[in-house]
Amino acid sequence: MNEHADPARILVADDDRNIVDLVRMYLAKAGYDVVTARDGDAASRRLREEPFDLAILDIMMPGPDGLQIIRSLRRRSELPVIFLSARTSDIDKVAGLQFGADDYVTKPFNPAELIARVQSVLRRSRSLAEPAGERISIGELRMDVPNRTASIKDEPVALTPKEFDLLAAFARFANVTMDREKLLDLVWGTSFYSMRTVDVHVVRLRAKLEGSGVKIETVWGSGYRLVEAVPA
Repeated sequence: MNEHADPARILVADDDRNIVDLVRMYLAKAGYDVVTARDGDAASRRLREEPFDLAILDIMMPGPDGLQIIRSLRRRSELPVIFLSARTSDIDKVAGLQFGADDYVTKPFNPAELIARVQSVLRRSRSLAEPAGERISIGELRMDVPNRTASIKDEPVALTPKEFDLLAAFARFANVTMDREKLLDLVWGTSFYSMRTVDVHVVRLRAKLEGSGVKIETVWGSGYRLVEAVPA
């Protein structure tokens, strides 16, 4: 962290007091301003009423669980979210991604690894928040990167934060084949995510790009690329 910058403010919500105390201690030691909540109701209230730079949410806790909280949060905010969970199945991880989580850490976890994940997510978030003055146009698709909006034939397209980032990566490198590992690095950063993460988001983007005059092609054995669709 830049010692001259204001410390990032982080909400930690978990019903396990030991985990809350452990995470708070390590985050505070790393220089972050930490606020805690012990259930979903308290976490939801704080997220509505107070400013944060990141939220670390337990998926299973009393009151609204982590998935319910992020689903409500994503209607009004792109606040970065890291999930904590004892669940380790790929289905649970993909569900977290589909709701817009930025990372997913399974319990038990190494506190030093969690700090590294926090730093990575905050870096990506701050980088995306910096105005780039970038406008992308391909086919009928228009993307305003600084304002994080996309439209097809002047009609707005509803995209989750990660869908927008993935589509922007494709559009910046139109006609260039990118493998899943490269896409994970561009959009999610160095993280635990499996290659399946990219596949899930590509399927969702394909449905939303109908009528745009562009499509995401699968290049078997290599990855994906965004190209202009050839009229039938």
